[in-house]
Amino acid sequence: MYAIIEVGYLVATLSFLGGLKFMSSPKNAKTGNLIAALGMVLAVVLTFIAAITATVPYTNLIIMLLAIAVGTVIGKRLSDKVEMTGMPQLVSLFNATGGGCAMLLGLVEANQMDPFATILGNKILLIAGLITGAVALTGSIIAERKLAGKVKDRRSKTVIFSARILLGLMVLLPWFYFLGIIPIGFTAFMYVLATLAMVYGVLFVLPIGGADMPVVISLLNSITGIATAFAGFVYGNKAMIAGGIFVGAAGILLTILMCKAMNRSLMKVLAGTFKKSKTAAVEEEQDIKETSVSETALSLSFAQKVAIVPGYGLAVAQAQHICGQLQQLLEKRHVEVDYIIHPVAGRMPGHMNVLLAEANVEYSHLKEMDEGNENMERYDAVLVIGANDVVNPAAENNPGSPVYGMPIIRVYKSKQVIVMKRSRGKGYAGVQNDLFGLDNCSILFGDAKVSLQEIVNQLKLV
Repeated sequence: MYAIIEVGYLVATLSFLGGLKFMSSPKNAKTGNLIAALGMVLAVVLTFIAAITATVPYTNLIIMLLAIAVGTVIGKRLSDKVEMTGMPQLVSLFNATGGGCAMLLGLVEANQMDPFATILGNKILLIAGLITGAVALTGSIIAERKLAGKVKDRRSKTVIFSARILLGLMVLLPWFYFLGIIPIGFTAFMYVLATLAMVYGVLFVLPIGGADMPVVISLLNSITGIATAFAGFVYGNKAMIAGGIFVGAAGILLTILMCKAMNRSLMKVLAGTFKKSKTAAVEEEQDIKETSVSETALSLSFAQKVAIVPGYGLAVAQAQHICGQLQQLLEKRHVEVDYIIHPVAGRMPGHMNVLLAEANVEYSHLKEMDEGNENMERYDAVLVIGANDVVNPAAENNPGSPVYGMPIIRVYKSKQVIVMKRSRGKGYAGVQNDLFGLDNCSILFGDAKVSLQEIVNQLKLV
């Protein structure tokens, strides 16, 4: 039976790898998700079989089955009710449950183990799993609250300094404990560490701005995976080890890639700051050209090739379905329509992809930033919906700008740019967008959903 369980864990691990491979392509992401989910089901079933053969009390097994049933029902209801615009919040809550699970495992094992008989390595693994899990738990909850607009950024020196003190304590206290300087029991010590880690998780996320949430969510997801891997080492469970390592590694790589896409270091993101301008140049007053719904509809109807650049404003306005209708109307007029997506657009990795998928936009229409930039001069019109800093030419042309060096979608190279904005406000970086003053750019002010609906209505009449 042991050999069968081990082979089953190997199959589950391979399914995780296969799922990740398929998820690298938006077209095959659903298949990849299904493969990985089946692997997880197999791992859970094998764990139950192993528990039965190890004479685990049936009462414990019944409690676990009930917990799984309750969790399944709650998860299904949450996923059914959540709108695609709220998907980042749901992902953050799922991260929180994973981190909380790892923390509770550490506390339960600390209560059951004999501190004198347990080897030092297992204690270190328990501590590492507990700390990372607790940080992921509270950090993800704060991230969810910030994404929902319930918690504001707190970048005070008190918050940042307190977070650094707690981080130092979480590193130093285990050393002091194992050296015998802290005269308390191992279980009590674990509860102290759990408390410190949960408080640190709150202070860790508080200073980070909403526009950096894609990076934070990816990082917290990675921390949850690492916590799971630590727990897997404690239990000797190969599926937990492999799954945790895959999630942790993928999350770290994605975090680094997104930081690169923003031209910012991870430390700058976590500090919630943008680099300062090298010069104290005064921003020139821009001659912004406003346009109307009818003019926009006319420009799109006479174009042969159109690009749509979605941003967080599209998600806020919940205008993805109308955007899909606009695409269909233009295609009926034999207009070629593409969506160019910046790597950090939205509030989580792949946020724009998820929104457009809900609107039944085919993956063949989605273009990555580099591909879109290569063909930008061929577009007769580019419609920017709710994006700001990611299309700012200052990132390439102004060395003194805080966004200088950040890869952008070069919409300014197209024949005509129409930017849909709610107001004259600046982007998250707080800098003037040089695009708005260019001769080939015009601004359509108003709510994105309302404006898009009016454009669709106009196109039906043209």
